[in-house]
Amino acid sequence: MSNFDTFKTSFKGDLLTPGDEGYESAIARWAKNAARKAAVVAFALKDAEDVSRAVTYARQAKLPIAIKGGGHNASGASSSEGGLVIDLSRYLNGVKVDADKKLGYVGGGAIWETVDKTAIEQGLATVGGTVNHTGVGGLILGGGYGWLSGAYGLAIDNLVQATVVTADGSILTASESENSDLFWGIRGAGSNFGVITEFVLKLHPQRRTVYCGTIIYSPDTLGALLDVTEKWWNNGPSEKEGIIQVFTRGPGHQPCIVLFVFYNGSEEEGRANFKAFLDLKPIADMSKEQPYEVLNTLQNHIAGHGQNVYMKGCFAPQPFPRTLLPQVFDRVVELSAPEAYTFGLLFEYFPLRKINAVPDDATAYRRGLAPNVLCVVYAKEESESAFKYSRDAAHELTGLITGKKGEEIGYGNYSPDSEALPADGSVPASKAEANFGSNYKRLQEIKKKYDPELIFNKWFVITPAA
Repeated sequence: MSNFDTFKTSFKGDLLTPGDEGYESAIARWAKNAARKAAVVAFALKDAEDVSRAVTYARQAKLPIAIKGGGHNASGASSSEGGLVIDLSRYLNGVKVDADKKLGYVGGGAIWETVDKTAIEQGLATVGGTVNHTGVGGLILGGGYGWLSGAYGLAIDNLVQATVVTADGSILTASESENSDLFWGIRGAGSNFGVITEFVLKLHPQRRTVYCGTIIYSPDTLGALLDVTEKWWNNGPSEKEGIIQVFTRGPGHQPCIVLFVFYNGSEEEGRANFKAFLDLKPIADMSKEQPYEVLNTLQNHIAGHGQNVYMKGCFAPQPFPRTLLPQVFDRVVELSAPEAYTFGLLFEYFPLRKINAVPDDATAYRRGLAPNVLCVVYAKEESESAFKYSRDAAHELTGLITGKKGEEIGYGNYSPDSEALPADGSVPASKAEANFGSNYKRLQEIKKKYDPELIFNKWFVITPAA
């Protein structure tokens, strides 16, 4: 009996290999260009033991491992050419709420929509992704920003426990009191230490409706809009609010600025709060009081499944780059002129006080952060030339913002090259070190302890300590 036959007999979930019915949809990803031809897709059943079996088999068979939750990483971190994909999305996708303890028990393959809808039924919420079909796992492990970050910090600041399947197949509980080094590492260092089959998240009381929505401005209001944004940001927004400002093209391929707004209160309170923005006579105002669970759907129609996507992030320069932004907008308009591409240059203005109040060494994810900037390019065709245009344009725009073309560090979940281990197995010069900053050395020690053979190597690979 081959290793695979033995694995097949013991594995309780579904196994798909090339040629099986459903294989093509099993390797499809949110970003069409992130699909890879896996040798095996293992849909783990509802227990960590099944994941452990898959990890152990992949090690024995010397198959590279990828872990899929929501499959939202445009760089292909949840896919594996010729490897084994541990897919948590089919069976480990549920959410249970303990309303008394204000805790959410979230399957490793769940998406944020399930978290939002399940928790709000009990009048509760937590920091989650601003596109609700994003997977919970990837977003949390990479840090995790959301509309509630102003009030409650990053997603990792709301993680109280996780069940982790490590490289040797062990199933461990990670929390402040149990395997605390592992708990420290998973809060920001991605999938470097194992597969998370369950997250336990802090939930917070949340009103059922909030003021939120989309407001669109024409290019001739850009100067006034930037003035208002600068004043609002410099005054220190309250923990109840946030905006995402997007340089893009709207209906009819016309250049515009889109504002996604959020105020954790009534429409009356929200409109009063954002009065200076609303007084600028936007060309469309779709903001209103809506059910809380609508908040994380505001960008869904843009970020739909099955597109060719290139993403590149950086941090916004401080103080607010008022004089730089008009020329950045002009360049977005120029680069997005071909109708074969859709551009969005997003500036995430979430209040950062709560996030940055956490000491730099309290979690693997570093602090002292500035607002995130994300350039997303959707290309109509899947070709080398389209990919090159998307990549070059995104790097040019983020380079224009930071003044360091090609070297800019950003939010790891917005990185285009998550620096997976090359096929030859050599450890690349470390972008991970730049990403984790002063926490990198400690992460190397934890990597040595839990994954010395680099079994988990799809996202900012940490070199084990010597």
